[in-house]
Amino acid sequence: MKRKIAFFDIDGTLTSELDGSVPASAEYAIKKSRENGHLMFINTGRCMQNVEPRFLEIGFDGIISGCGTNIYCLENGKFTEKFYVGQTHDTAMEILKHARSFKLDLLFESKREVRFDTSRPLATEGGKRQYDAFVRRNYDMSHSPEASDFTFDKFVVWFSDISDLDAFRSVSDKYFECIDRGGCFREFVPYGYSKATGIQWVIDYYGLPIEASYAFGDSSNDLPMLNYVKHSAAMGNSTPTSLFSQVSYVTAKASEDGIKQALEYFDFMHAGQ
Repeated sequence: MKRKIAFFDIDGTLTSELDGSVPASAEYAIKKSRENGHLMFINTGRCMQNVEPRFLEIGFDGIISGCGTNIYCLENGKFTEKFYVGQTHDTAMEILKHARSFKLDLLFESKREVRFDTSRPLATEGGKRQYDAFVRRNYDMSHSPEASDFTFDKFVVWFSDISDLDAFRSVSDKYFECIDRGGCFREFVPYGYSKATGIQWVIDYYGLPIEASYAFGDSSNDLPMLNYVKHSAAMGNSTPTSLFSQVSYVTAKASEDGIKQALEYFDFMHAGQ
């Protein structure tokens, strides 16, 4: 059987939709697939700094992070950076100053750090929850976005009023694609980059055809990769459920052995070459 390569979203795909843990069945299936000679890659909207060690410890051959803006491959037991595109401090300041005109919670993300704009109290429940989660993980968020050396890769916002988002986008749309993540949450990724462009870079690097690529996801920011590959799986807990009609296979929920079921369905449990 020829070698295959699988690309996994993290949240709600690798992790349980119930408690954020990684099911033991998913770890087993990924390990078994690698033992069989297939390549396993994380493909996430999280920037590298926010890819927690617990995910890397599962055992992967590489990571596409930041929606295709940063790529790492495992070499000699270490993840080596192979591709990166970042944004300038000037762009950060333009986005920051404009965002402060509206009731938005703004989170900058980069391969080095995550940073909320805390020049004013956080205004949304979603923003507050994420901030508290970073505090629990002991993330250092002390670097001011107004510091001259501050840069970023992508960002997200939470909002209460859609009119605030629409007005904010008069600036952000010059540089970034706005991805609807559901509810009052949006993700902003630089034009020309996505989980799909990350896949193309990786398969070119390994000399594999697109037919050897498989993608696994659960949300709207996974659509670029789910639509790009020939073989795709949506988790049973996917939101929106419209993803189900756009994939090759709908597997069980992440909490109900969905990754293992999908890897078995796509025949990763046999040796590649």
